[in-house]
Amino acid sequence: MIKTIRFPLTALAVSLTLLGCSQEPAPVEKAQSEAPAVELVADAKSRLDIYYPMDLTADLSHLSERQRHVVELLIEASEIMDDLFWQQAYGASASSLLNRISDENVKNFAAINYGPWDRLNNDKPFLTGFGEKPAGANFYPSNMTKEEFEQAEFEGKIDLYTLVRRNDQGELYAVPYNEAYRTQLEKAAGLLREAAEFAEDEGFKNYLTMRADAFLSNEYQPSDFAWMDMTNNAIDVVIGPIESYEDQLYGYRAAFESYVLIKDLEWSEKLAVYAQYLPELQQNLPVPAEYKAEVPGAGAQLNAYDVVYYAGHSNAGSKTIAINLPNDEEVQLQKGTRRLQLKNAMRAKFDAIMLPIADELIVPEQRQHITFDAFFANTMFHEVAHGLGIKNLVGQSGTVREALKEHASALEEGKADILGLYMVTQLLEAGVITEGVLEDYYTTFLAGIFRSVRFGASSAHGKANMIRFNYFEQAGAFSRNEQGQYSVNMDAMRAAMNSLSEKILTLQGDGDYQGVGELFDTMGNISPQLQADLDRLSAADIPVDITFRQGKSVLGL
Repeated sequence: MIKTIRFPLTALAVSLTLLGCSQEPAPVEKAQSEAPAVELVADAKSRLDIYYPMDLTADLSHLSERQRHVVELLIEASEIMDDLFWQQAYGASASSLLNRISDENVKNFAAINYGPWDRLNNDKPFLTGFGEKPAGANFYPSNMTKEEFEQAEFEGKIDLYTLVRRNDQGELYAVPYNEAYRTQLEKAAGLLREAAEFAEDEGFKNYLTMRADAFLSNEYQPSDFAWMDMTNNAIDVVIGPIESYEDQLYGYRAAFESYVLIKDLEWSEKLAVYAQYLPELQQNLPVPAEYKAEVPGAGAQLNAYDVVYYAGHSNAGSKTIAINLPNDEEVQLQKGTRRLQLKNAMRAKFDAIMLPIADELIVPEQRQHITFDAFFANTMFHEVAHGLGIKNLVGQSGTVREALKEHASALEEGKADILGLYMVTQLLEAGVITEGVLEDYYTTFLAGIFRSVRFGASSAHGKANMIRFNYFEQAGAFSRNEQGQYSVNMDAMRAAMNSLSEKILTLQGDGDYQGVGELFDTMGNISPQLQADLDRLSAADIPVDITFRQGKSVLGL
């Protein structure tokens, strides 16, 4: 077994400015003048070392001086996204919480979680004086009920880029992000425009300029199209309000985040061949024709990157190692999506987490099938699979996201996981994928479930993994021996993969909110036996996820 080396986390320096809507005070903390010091709750001490710390670095030697300056400017803009996400997730600035914590290890843990709630422990509060995390974070009034929201009618009610607030008469209304966060977004826009001046690729220059415009107009679709149109840039940035996972009340509101990326041209060329197979794979999905009638965009792109900076939602709790964007359904249907594989972060998770998990929970005779190539492919095709299936309901108007509300994100992650494995199976047997054998991908997939289930029920990815684990267990896709080690049953796993694919795609196409809720209720929980096995991973000091020492100084800028 690989020994995981522990060392203390470096303090995360966060300097943030409290902004927000003046119509309502932050719902989750008292004014700073009244706020007492906070401490770790009694049963949370063991949680402080669940993250494996690493330097987030990449080879920048091939970049010109102009390009290196672009990276610096993008990191500065990303720091603003970090500030904004603190407001959305916690309801106030980072310093207003972190300055109340005296223990540096506890302070670091709060910084990783962007608040007092443990993101990999079902959002359980780990600091004294805090109750349950609001499901709607700071996107909605703290005293708003779901019934009140659903009965109310106001402009921007389900807009991704608005906050819901209450006026003096107690009525709900929406505040666009470009108004609520005007000062910070103006500064971020200025940094993107300055980066555009130094950008050497015309497509990247155009995207940065249009993204800056989006910060001020609240209209992000034009810049999403511009992002899909650029293909030759050596530097990339994913920045702005993007994912809606933080809104666990409805999944309607997008959270601010950023990734600063350096493209790996050699690996990207290697991956480009897979995109041409998307239409064929869509048509071969194991589901009736009406649930696969949409045609994936022909411009789908697969690229590999080294990530050099995470901020905001992307940096909170578990770290993303692959991305599928844009989320805009119209852009996806016209242009496809770009799938970004974050190779350096992926390798760190494989070495520090996946291999030790396999040594603990996979039978010895199948451990040879845990490979980085399989981990990379399973992760990549998870993101590719987001582009398969359907975005709009079958036989009725509306989108899947709107119909499934707060369940949409978790079910979409479940779809991507299972269809990703389906795609690997199809492409490997067609000879398109040439690395390894099918056992590699299925065994690595099983070990990956153990890795992601540890993220807890508050994570969309964690919920998806719990459902899949329980579904596969009932279908006999794997066996557990007396030593608590698991082995893949290949034929049964393949059958379970196909049947679960059909079930999820049908639930999405039908917009079956009640059916999805029942699926989560019956299969979204960790059994006592699985929990005992996961506890063995903790006892073996296997980290749950990674965290970063990052920034200009780490990169030598």
